Amino acid sequence: MPWSKDELERIAATDDLHISPLRDDGVTLGTPTWIWSVVADGALYVRGYNGQQSRWYQAAITQKAGRITAAGMTRDVTFEAVEGSVNARIDDAYRAKYKASPYLAPMIAARARAATVRIIDPKTSIFSVIEYAAPPPRFRKLMRVIWS
Repeated sequence: MPWSKDELERIAATDDLHISPLRDDGVTLGTPTWIWSVVADGALYVRGYNGQQSRWYQAAITQKAGRITAAGMTRDVTFEAVEGSVNARIDDAYRAKYKASPYLAPMIAARARAATVRIIDPKTSIFSVIEYAAPPPRFRKLMRVIWS
């Protein structure tokens, strides 16, 4: 299930997103990291300032799940790497939201662009988790119980 329009508008209007991908054990949340976030094409995106070397990025891509806190909301989410033409629209969203920041140029440069992640809100629905095919580990046990 995608983010609601209201949720995306609230997140887009703030600059307070903290991301906590799961650690290597697949259960424990990592330390929350404050990062820039943007909304483009009705989806929520973040980028690693230090590119693919960013620790949170590596954990997000490896574990594909975690938690975010933004705009007064806390959500268990899934993560997917992003490539392709959508990056141009994500660049535009970064320019619009962070135009006054001296850190904008690095965030739309190749290094950060290579570490673009879409954040998906599965709403903890078993059917939504299946739809995105990247269930957080705690749902895997639930899925085995339901289907056994």
